[in-house]
Amino acid sequence: MNPSAPVAAAHRRPRRVVWAGRTMLAPVTIVIAIIALYPLVYTVAASLSTSTLGRPFQTWVGVENLIDMLGDGVTIPSLGRSLIFAVPSTLLALVAGFVVALSLDAAVKTGRIVRVLLLLPLMTPPVMVGVIWKLMLAPTGGLLNNIGQILDPASAPTLYLGSSPAAMISLIVVDAWQWTPFCILLLYAALQTLPAEVYEAAQVDGAGVWQTFWRITFPLALPSLVTVLLLKLIVSFKVFDLVFIMTSGGPGFDTTVSSFQIYRTALQTFDVGAAAAQTIAFLVLVTLIIVPLNAVRQRLHREG
Repeated sequence: MNPSAPVAAAHRRPRRVVWAGRTMLAPVTIVIAIIALYPLVYTVAASLSTSTLGRPFQTWVGVENLIDMLGDGVTIPSLGRSLIFAVPSTLLALVAGFVVALSLDAAVKTGRIVRVLLLLPLMTPPVMVGVIWKLMLAPTGGLLNNIGQILDPASAPTLYLGSSPAAMISLIVVDAWQWTPFCILLLYAALQTLPAEVYEAAQVDGAGVWQTFWRITFPLALPSLVTVLLLKLIVSFKVFDLVFIMTSGGPGFDTTVSSFQIYRTALQTFDVGAAAAQTIAFLVLVTLIIVPLNAVRQRLHREG
């Protein structure tokens, strides 16, 4: 028997294991490529062509759609409105979620029932959230206007969804209401992982509540806060349901964010080429914001 045979077999075995692992990962890789890569390639190709829903890729026009998009007076303002919506709604949900998570961490040991109750808005379908709040904000018969009439019978109904900037503010508040439980759940879980011995040492040193928060809780929870901020910001940029149900982009174009403008261009005017160009611009905007924020998140996690 060749004494080197067992050694050679030992070297061959890992290689077979590696190829077996690659073979098993191949279907997943193909599915991801189809789901993620194909739509991106299709969108880029459509943005460089004259395309409709019925007749895609009629003629290649190069960057003409992108140039027209910059001067159409609609796309760039919609990108700005996406920012105006996404940033405040994210910060509002994050701050409210952090405050409630801190309260739960301090006052509730198990918190199961409370967490279930707090998750109810998140478990409600976005379409139902839009319908419910649209009824509550209605100028006639709406809950908020009825309360206003009771407090001041001589006051005129407030057009929460029919005036500016009330419509955008209403959308921001509703979106924050829906997604605050998401922030609460993640931040509460993060607070549960903070080391107890650090707080015990702070108590021994005589640190007060605010000192403990600013010197211990906030720095330790900051990586989780940035992570939740990143996730919520992505969700806010994708908003469509609330705009479609509550305002339909109005009054005028005051709540026409990028996602809704892309829908209008593609499915109301059937200009798929222009809609693809708007999608590319929207993708660039989101990338410019998300990539630096993700770099900050990674650095905080490495330092933590």
